[in-house]
Amino acid sequence: MLSLNSVMIGTKQPQVLAAFYEKVFGKPADMTDPENGFWGWQAGNAFMGILDHSEMGGKTKDPGRVMINFETSQVKDEFERIKSLGGAVVHEPYEMGQGWLATLADPDGNYFQLMNPME
Repeated sequence: MLSLNSVMIGTKQPQVLAAFYEKVFGKPADMTDPENGFWGWQAGNAFMGILDHSEMGGKTKDPGRVMINFETSQVKDEFERIKSLGGAVVHEPYEMGQGWLATLADPDGNYFQLMNPME
C-alpha cells in the first residue's frame, strides 16, 4: 500500500504563499531554503511544500483539479480563521454525510478543503 509522503505547490510567488501557509499552519516552515525558493511544513503524516517554479505564473488555471484536504474537528472555526487570514472563500462550510466540509483558495487560487476527521 502507498502512503502519501508530500504535496508540492509550484509558484512564482513562493514568499507570498509561504507567508500565507505559515499563518494557516500557525507556525513557521519546518524546513526552509529561501536561496532555492523552498518552504515546507510537516502536516500530520505528510509534508507540504512551496517551491519557486519559473513556469508557474499567475492564478492557477484549473483550481479544483487537485485539492489538498486538511483535517480538523473544527471545520467552521478554522474556516473563519483562515478566511480572516486572506483565504478566498470558494464554498462556505456545509454538511456532507456525517461531517463538514469547506473550500477556500490560497493567494495563487489553489483550492484546499477543511474536513472533519474520517472515522
